[in-house]
Amino acid sequence: MNTIKPVLQEMDAKEMDRLLALAKSRGIGKKAESVAAIPVVPRDGPMPLSYSQRGLWLLSQNEQAGAIYHIPGALRIRGDLDRAALRRSLDALMARHEALRTVFDSVDGEPQVRLLPPDTALPSVEHDLRGHGDAQAELRRLADAEASAPFSLAQGPLIRSRLIRTSEDEHVLLLTQHHIVSDGWSAGVLARELSALYAAFQQGQDDPLPPLPIQYPDYAAWQRGWLDAQRLSAQTDHWGQALAGAPALLELPTDRPRPPLQDYSGSHLPFSLDAELTRALKRLSQQHGTTLFITLLAAWAAVLAKLSGQQDIVIGTPTANRSHPDTQGLIGYFVNTLALRLDLAGSPTVAELLERARAVVSSAQEHRDLPFEKVMEAVQPPRHLSHTPIFQVLFNWDDEISLPAQASNIHVTPVATHYEVSRYDLKLNFSERDDVLHGTLIYATALFDAATVQRHADYIETVLRAMVADSGRPLAAIDVLAPRERSQLLTEWNATEAWYPQDRSVHGLFEEQAQRTPQAPAVIHGARTLSYAQVNEQANRLAHRLIELGAGAQTRVAICADRSPAMVIAMLAVLKSGAAYVPLDPAYPSERLAQVLADAAPGLVLSDAAGRAALGEAALDGRTALDLEPLCGEGDAATAWSDRPASDPQVAGATSSDLAYVIYTSGSTGTPKGVMVEHRSLVNFHQAMRERIYRGDRA
Repeated sequence: MNTIKPVLQEMDAKEMDRLLALAKSRGIGKKAESVAAIPVVPRDGPMPLSYSQRGLWLLSQNEQAGAIYHIPGALRIRGDLDRAALRRSLDALMARHEALRTVFDSVDGEPQVRLLPPDTALPSVEHDLRGHGDAQAELRRLADAEASAPFSLAQGPLIRSRLIRTSEDEHVLLLTQHHIVSDGWSAGVLARELSALYAAFQQGQDDPLPPLPIQYPDYAAWQRGWLDAQRLSAQTDHWGQALAGAPALLELPTDRPRPPLQDYSGSHLPFSLDAELTRALKRLSQQHGTTLFITLLAAWAAVLAKLSGQQDIVIGTPTANRSHPDTQGLIGYFVNTLALRLDLAGSPTVAELLERARAVVSSAQEHRDLPFEKVMEAVQPPRHLSHTPIFQVLFNWDDEISLPAQASNIHVTPVATHYEVSRYDLKLNFSERDDVLHGTLIYATALFDAATVQRHADYIETVLRAMVADSGRPLAAIDVLAPRERSQLLTEWNATEAWYPQDRSVHGLFEEQAQRTPQAPAVIHGARTLSYAQVNEQANRLAHRLIELGAGAQTRVAICADRSPAMVIAMLAVLKSGAAYVPLDPAYPSERLAQVLADAAPGLVLSDAAGRAALGEAALDGRTALDLEPLCGEGDAATAWSDRPASDPQVAGATSSDLAYVIYTSGSTGTPKGVMVEHRSLVNFHQAMRERIYRGDRA
């Protein structure tokens, strides 16, 4: 205490507050509650499932669930393995932990716990790959098959093993469990106890493990009693308020549209932060009264906010949920998931975000006992088959499972499995090894490509470096893009220059094509085909008539007609006259057509029978109207302009910057508005369509 006291005396009030806040978030200084032992319940009557087990049982009834709730693990064993001792150790684990012997019967649609006898052997298969042509490829195949093979919740057992011999002195042990009887913490318990049992049995000794005070069914019964009405009400109220109005979906940019039915195929991307950055993040956490977990969570939220454009971010995080000391040594499904809702509104600084994240985590920890299934009942979030409710991204701190002292004649190391499943859009795992932070992004391959996820990892590192550089910096000022990506987005991907005849008009290009291939089909409508020469000639005659009626530069001509050769000829004729056409769809309501006519104020209106019916006589009052109906029939029917010249009109002063047409918006947000399009823009579009889609001479 003599060394600590001067340090405390030198602290200012702000530093002291931070220290107290950190202590509070970790539960230090809290008045200890008397913890009564969890009672043992009779085994001769019905035994309840825990809340988490019941929720997972319901999810597992879905055929789509498949292997997504499996927990595969693998250990490489080098040395002189005593297979009989290993076999006996696995069976001893099976007898020791009732959770591993639990199966779930369905009675009238409700799950009921049933325990298999203590002498039930842990299912195990052995393979010998010595002499195999490609032992590593076969090992991978066996591991994949083992991880994905289905369990029967009603028959069990819900744990199994495979021992694969790859050489004279090397084996790989595969252990697969269903999540309904195990979790991440349980993996550590299993590893420690398996090591202790093997060491004893290999030396001819008895089981060295002390008896367990309770079993998982005792915890399940105790949990339901401990969460009495008062506790349940307080925790339910908290989560109902904390998640009220939260967004149903974090709308991250994806490489593909989200499938209507969630696809659980996944992959992972590992990355690391260097030792210098790791130390800087620890210093930042200490300076702001947070933990490394909170600092990394805040950075993850900042990246997600920048990617989605949303400021209200909900991130799931697992918690061990083993606050009662009697649960520490049990294998079973204890883990709970907390929904952490972070508010990034108002462009907070790094320091402000850390404080917000600290407050959210502290509050969530104080109310961590409510099972997520009960949170769902309280919040009643929208349900969609395409994504998980409440949150679609996770953050997790992984405590490395340290293997205990091993038998002298073998050496055991963990082996990464290729269990590529993602129950969420994205999951960020962090752990610390050798004073370096190691991250893994697990992602849904139905949504993201590996290159995209690599950029996400780069963004995380960029944000973390910015945070340690200046904690007073606003998040909005942190640029997540690396210079290379910024150049790619702004320069490389925008290098879309392409040649087009920007000094030409659309009708001029059509006229040139009519000279080159006069007999080529230009318009096909049902059984009717018009050549370039026919279309050009009819459009010319109509254009001359329009010019006589006043059409020309700076004027507009409305066209209201069904899709037909007549409509194409009318559009081309208006362009040849130097005017701009205003397309009107006969299928639109008369009121909308009247609005467009009033705003565009065309002096001339070209219409067929459908167009006239849609417009009505009142809309045509005061406007010169020409009937396109003769152009709609077969052959060359006589029109009011049949005697006009068939030659191309020559309009003085026409340029590519003249208007080609005026098209009106839908008006869904108010009055329809006209969008003016010039000839050169239409020529550019036509050139692109011709090169990329049509690649021919037909119009």
